[in-house]
Amino acid sequence: MLIYGLKQVGNAVYITMTNKQGKVYLVGAGLPDVAYLTVKAYKLLAIAQVLVYDALVDRELLELVPADCLKLDVGKRGGQPSTPQAEINNLLVQYCQQGKQVVRLKSGDPFIFGRSNSEMAALSAADCDFEVVPGISSALAAPLLAGIPLTDPLVSRCFAVFTAHEPDALDWEALSRLETLVILMGGQNLNQVITRLQQQGRSPSTPIAIILWAGTKKQQIWTGTLETIVEQTSEIFLSPAVIVIGEVVGLRRN
Repeated sequence: MLIYGLKQVGNAVYITMTNKQGKVYLVGAGLPDVAYLTVKAYKLLAIAQVLVYDALVDRELLELVPADCLKLDVGKRGGQPSTPQAEINNLLVQYCQQGKQVVRLKSGDPFIFGRSNSEMAALSAADCDFEVVPGISSALAAPLLAGIPLTDPLVSRCFAVFTAHEPDALDWEALSRLETLVILMGGQNLNQVITRLQQQGRSPSTPIAIILWAGTKKQQIWTGTLETIVEQTSEIFLSPAVIVIGEVVGLRRN
């Protein structure tokens, strides 16, 4: 992008021209605690001119940007009003084309249910420069912080990560055969998740853990079975939560 200006030398005024290139960084903020931010993400926040951030990022991160940085909250939370994805895409393109350094701050990792593909497609179509910066996904960190190993030579040779936001879109027959399941955005559909798995033959005694607000001072953990967990958490708003189902839950060290 060419930026024109005026420069005075003595009594003469000259037209100046510089090439100012905007760039968008799709950055993973990790867990909702500033302690889990990567060094690279920290450095990018320090130079951000525009910050476009999600609902679940730690509010302390908003203090890491320069004082004159424009902050735009576009957070999405289930069941609440949120900024349409098309509008977010347009914001990124708009500020990049203005020559700004834009940080699109996402909770967790940008490529784990982060809608990054839509944003990258919009940026590519507008010929905008962008870069993706990894973050720590709650799908991996929450079980770890709860003391639950996702793999084990005897009881968990693999695991699957999925969102239960749209249960009807999932292949429950295939999922029920996997040893360990890690579910994001499943709190509101917990009862349906359990019903679908048991319909496909998963035992009611299968261990399950729910980790709420992982990695923060508000972290809470419930463990039980497919038969008992709904009653255990019936009065709790389970968001943001990570659900782990499988024998690995029994390996947890309290």
